[in-house]
Order: sequence, then C-alpha cells, then structure tokens
Amino acid sequence: MNLGDKYQYTFSFTQTQVNAFAQVTGDDNPLHLDDAYAAATFFKKPIIHGFLGGSIFSKVFGTLWPGEGTIYLKQNLEFKRPMYVEESYTANFEVIAFDNRRRWATIRTTIVNDKGKVIIAGEAVIQYQT
Repeated sequence: MNLGDKYQYTFSFTQTQVNAFAQVTGDDNPLHLDDAYAAATFFKKPIIHGFLGGSIFSKVFGTLWPGEGTIYLKQNLEFKRPMYVEESYTANFEVIAFDNRRRWATIRTTIVNDKGKVIIAGEAVIQYQT
C-alpha cells in the first residue's frame, strides 16, 4: 500500500440480488421490492438497499484489492443518491493514509453512477496482509 494508490470496480445488482438481501437482512421495505409502491414515491421505482450498495466495498477489500486476508476494521458511509437495479456503478478506492508497520490503510471509498455523480461516499480502515 502506498499513498495515492487507487482501484476501481464496476458492478450492478439485479432485483433477484436485492430480494435475497431483503430476505437475509429482514429489511423487506416495499421501497426496495414493490414496483407499485415505489412508483408512488419520489424515487418512481424500487431502490437498492444502501447497505447492499455499500457491501461492494467488502467484496473488493476481501477478494480483489488488496485481497485475501484483508481485515475490514472500520467504515463510514454517506448515502447521497439512490441506486437502482440493472444500472452500472463504479466503486472507487484511494489510499489516503497508511501505516506500513501495522499494515493499516485508510481508504477513501465512493460509488459513482455512469454520469459520475457520487452515490455513496465514505472512508474505510483496513489491515492488509501484503
């Protein structure tokens, strides 16, 4: 890990994944699951659970960058805009502080839509293996 290191990961979620997340968490808010209910809100269609969107950070840290053996110590999140199924998003990661002795890094984490608008913003602290 070095100051300024960056990583990007592009992803999307399906309604099936949103439904599975709702079942696992018990968050069955119709705003995430019911087209007719969501159509009557200012979102106009179902939105993805914020924590499902933010879970992409865990996937990247633990499997892609820095990868296997990474310990996720802390994360703050700000949900700025809704996410929708079948739309493409990019998760961005940037090392903004690190301690090589303890192998800790503070990572700026954001998710942006295809127009470059920030959907989720935050910072994570991880302990990396290599």
